[in-house]
Amino acid sequence: MKGLPGKVTVVNSIKAVVFDLDGVIIDTEEVWEEVRRGYVAEFGREFLPDSQDRMMGMSTGEWSAHLADEVGVPRTAEEVAADVLGRMAERYREALPLIPGSVEVVRDLRKSYRLALASSSARILIDQVLETAGITDAFEVTLSTEEVPRGKPAPDVYLTAVQKLGLTPGECAAIEDSSNGLRSAAAAGLAVIAVPHGVYPPAADALAGARVAVTRIGEITTEMITTL
Repeated sequence: MKGLPGKVTVVNSIKAVVFDLDGVIIDTEEVWEEVRRGYVAEFGREFLPDSQDRMMGMSTGEWSAHLADEVGVPRTAEEVAADVLGRMAERYREALPLIPGSVEVVRDLRKSYRLALASSSARILIDQVLETAGITDAFEVTLSTEEVPRGKPAPDVYLTAVQKLGLTPGECAAIEDSSNGLRSAAAAGLAVIAVPHGVYPPAADALAGARVAVTRIGEITTEMITTL
């Protein structure tokens, strides 16, 4: 805190904003579910009751192992990953489901803050999305959970992103939508902004860890970040 004598001014310490990808920049949660459900159905299998919730935030290795080992797809986890990622890439090539206002928010926040991205998507999908959306150069750091030991809700991907920025968690904000993503960012110690997904709303305990919640990403502004 600093300011004139007799006056207290709170100085915002946020220097960087770390974005999630799926559900924040692109609306793909339903696409992921549709593709993976269709894939397991080809082998006569069905999702377990909690499969969708559990896989949101998992790394590629984690969700592919879940489909192979627990759902029972008769393929190795590596084969499952290759199959599903190929289908997702094809869907992205057909039409990239950008969330309205997301690209504008990225470009706006980039004027005042350093940006990073911490996603559960595979590297190949991250790079394709950012290139197609024209925002690759907005991010100093981009990370996939497949590049860290554990996927979300573990804090690994956020802690690594912060480390690569050369900052501390307290100097960073995170923008997340899912239960596991919110838990991951909060566990890492970032100031969390929640953008709950309309179809897959986060659990109450995960949402409670956010500093602020908005109904759409377009509500997030530089001014909002300064209040965290």
